[in-house]
Amino acid sequence: MSEQRRDRLQDDLIARVRAAARQEQFLDIVSAEEARARFEKHLDLSPLAPETVPLAAALGRVLAEDVVAAVDAPPFDRSNVDGFAVRAADTLGASDGNPKVLILNAEVIACGDVPGGGVTAGTATTIATGGVIPRGADAVIMIEQTELLDGTPRIEVRRAAAPGQFVSYAGSDIARGETVLRRGARIGSREIGMLAASGLAEVAVVRRPKVAVLSTGDELVAPGRALGEAGVYDSNGVVVAAAAAEAGGEPIAMGAFPDDAATLEKAVREALAASDIVVLSGGTSKGAGDLSHTVVSRLGAPGILVHGVALKPGKPLCLAVVGNKPIVVLPGFPTSAIFTFHAFVAPVIRALAGLAPETAPTVNARVPVRVASELGRKEFLLVSLVETDEGTVAFPTGKGSGSVTSFSQADGFIEIDALAGTLDADSEVQVTLIGGALHAPDLVIMGSHDVALDVVVGALNARGFAARVLAVGSQGGVAAAHRGECDIAPVHLIDPESGKYNVHLSTPGLTLVPGWQRMQGIVFRPGDKRFEGKSAAEALKTVLADREALMVNRNAGSGTRVLVETLLEGVRPPGYANQPKSHNAVAAAIAQNRADWGLAIAPVAKLYGLGFLPVAPEHYDFLVVESRRERPAVQAFLAALRDKETRARIAALGMQPAE
Repeated sequence: MSEQRRDRLQDDLIARVRAAARQEQFLDIVSAEEARARFEKHLDLSPLAPETVPLAAALGRVLAEDVVAAVDAPPFDRSNVDGFAVRAADTLGASDGNPKVLILNAEVIACGDVPGGGVTAGTATTIATGGVIPRGADAVIMIEQTELLDGTPRIEVRRAAAPGQFVSYAGSDIARGETVLRRGARIGSREIGMLAASGLAEVAVVRRPKVAVLSTGDELVAPGRALGEAGVYDSNGVVVAAAAAEAGGEPIAMGAFPDDAATLEKAVREALAASDIVVLSGGTSKGAGDLSHTVVSRLGAPGILVHGVALKPGKPLCLAVVGNKPIVVLPGFPTSAIFTFHAFVAPVIRALAGLAPETAPTVNARVPVRVASELGRKEFLLVSLVETDEGTVAFPTGKGSGSVTSFSQADGFIEIDALAGTLDADSEVQVTLIGGALHAPDLVIMGSHDVALDVVVGALNARGFAARVLAVGSQGGVAAAHRGECDIAPVHLIDPESGKYNVHLSTPGLTLVPGWQRMQGIVFRPGDKRFEGKSAAEALKTVLADREALMVNRNAGSGTRVLVETLLEGVRPPGYANQPKSHNAVAAAIAQNRADWGLAIAPVAKLYGLGFLPVAPEHYDFLVVESRRERPAVQAFLAALRDKETRARIAALGMQPAE
């Protein structure tokens, strides 16, 4: 490479680094309340114009105008039972001891029949449920209260009938000229029935706002396609489109676009022309600042109203209006995107669709751990809820705004005020529920996660029990079990003194139930001569002497971390501070050449195509809270552990079920 070319590349790199460092200056942080006020000031939040749709397409829609009945329902006086249409006066005084005899008319009125004659004094007409009441009749006698006599068609009536008995009068359900449903009503199955009973085949509803959804980023790959290096699936596009539909909109999936200003601007202009609302997610280009912000700023007045909100997650949110159409650029991280969508976009969609503002239910709960927060930003913290003998407990999910699963696996969220730097342990909080009412699980499992645990939980689910699994690490599970916040705690902690796994954790109130063994070992890339053909002890000695060998550690509190510390004997090799929370994360770091070695279990090494040097078998067992042992879900879990089919599936994963 020529010196001139090398200088140009270095200058370009420096320029990109400086641009990325300056990216924060694009943000002019305002409060969520100020952001909402600025945004809504430039929006017309009136329901959109009406459109007429057939009843089959009206479910979930909002009525655009009052519906006035053009016909009566029922449209005629009808019988409510099978029996005989009579004049009530002819049955006066009838009883078992003094039956009244009526002559049957030569007619049977079934549903849909127009009566051919009337009912005169001393007569009755046979009628089916739903039949038209004939002229002269004012009541119906149930067939069970009569007896057919031999000879001339006659009946004995053994109960007196009151006028109007078992008769539904014309218009008693819906009267002609009556307002059946009012503008703004959301149409459900019952409303569809009312509209059909009024004779309507179609109805005027508020048009659903069209929501164009675009994702931006060179790294994005459409679901279903193979991932390249540094690629991620475009989950934001599909989740935002689904959320738009849930809010009452009609999503238009535009797809994912690369970090190219011209391409993105063309796509956004097309989206503006085709929709009522445009929603983008992501948009940070290769060191050139916020690409989406730059594109949106070119589209027209009034333009960008907010770029930066004092929220966590959600700080990079951008709110704009072009003409009369809102454009929202959501943060790229999934949890940030969905939080800000529900806070700022969903209310606009609902308003345009004619829907009332959504009010999420809340519950009070206790947060058992201390939570650090960032001063100056209101934080929304996702939590999972657990019912205990002392009330509801809210556990922070701890996955961060980049997690795809955080929102779907959480029960709700709490708000931490912008002026609070921490939330103290055992604080009482209000939890806003996600997805409606809280459904308590049958079984709560807190502790270390393992792929074979999913097999047991699956077997439990097949038995009709729902389990909540919170991966908080072995030590976190032990603490939760002691506090009575779970039913079962999976653990794999070695006792430094005895060298045995988990037995030291069994205390009064907590019983240890054997699970399975799994082999822990050193994981490395195949072909690495520092490991190939060596024992674990030999390889460890080699890499600890090699300052170029980069380790990936495990998080404090995990059973694997305890084993790591035992092996290192106080040494802190390069990479020691890198402490992911799972075996998979360790294997991924090594497979992607971000680290050279670490400790993980054999099944995960195999899953990632890595080399494996056995170190020691590890016992993965379960602490059972004794006071809950007799609960049906706990008994079902213990039965699943002993089940032959479940044990076979666990063994197929490379584990050794306990005898």
